[in-house]
Formats: sequence, structure tokens, C-alpha cells
Amino acid sequence: MTDKPMLILIAGPYRSGTNGDPQALAANLTRLEAAAWPVFAAGHLPVIGEWIALPVLSSAGARPTDPLADEVLYPTAERLLARCDAVLRLPGESAGADGDVATARRRGLPIYHDVAEIPRRLAKETR
Repeated sequence: MTDKPMLILIAGPYRSGTNGDPQALAANLTRLEAAAWPVFAAGHLPVIGEWIALPVLSSAGARPTDPLADEVLYPTAERLLARCDAVLRLPGESAGADGDVATARRRGLPIYHDVAEIPRRLAKETR
């Protein structure tokens, strides 16, 4: 248990195995987002790199399949990890998520592989 809410990066496959198919990309993002509520319900703040990177790409006139994506997606996660307290690594092959885990390890951040491993927060917010 912890009394401080953690900012937890949810990392897992986004582009991996999709061959750029928009429906497959959307399905992968949906899988990442499915972990957001359990992280929040445990008293923490979930974040997914694509929530930040995709609008950045869009504002540059690019899509996740464009060459610019590598210059935005990976650095976004790197910058987020400078602020995060932990990583939740979801199953599935993903070079980006593996990179997130490696960065988190170098920074001494906890890596969780299941939401049940994340310590629940003691204190609740008051209005």
C-alpha cells in the first residue's frame, strides 16, 4: 500500500504486428486503454504514451505509419518516463514497450506485469 498516487505508464503493443492497419492500431490502443481504469481504481493516474504522441503527430500532419512516427512515439515515452513513477507492461511483442521497460529499469522505476501487482493507494481524494 502507498499513500501517494503514482503516475503509471501503460506500455504494450501499439504498432507491433499491425502492418499499419488502422483497425489493428485502434484495437491495440483499446487494449492499452482497458488497463487505465484498473490503474485509476487502485488510486493512481494511468498514462499511455499514444495519448500524447498521436495528437503531436496529427498536428505535424503525420500518422502513426509515417516515418515521423518514430521521431515522436519513442521520444514521447522517454519524456513521459522522466515523470512517471512506474510502468505497467502489458503482454505482447513490442520494441517500444520493451524500450520503455529498459528506460524505467535504468531509472530505478518499478515494472508491473499485472494490475494486481500495483500497490493500492491508502488515502482517497476528498472534495
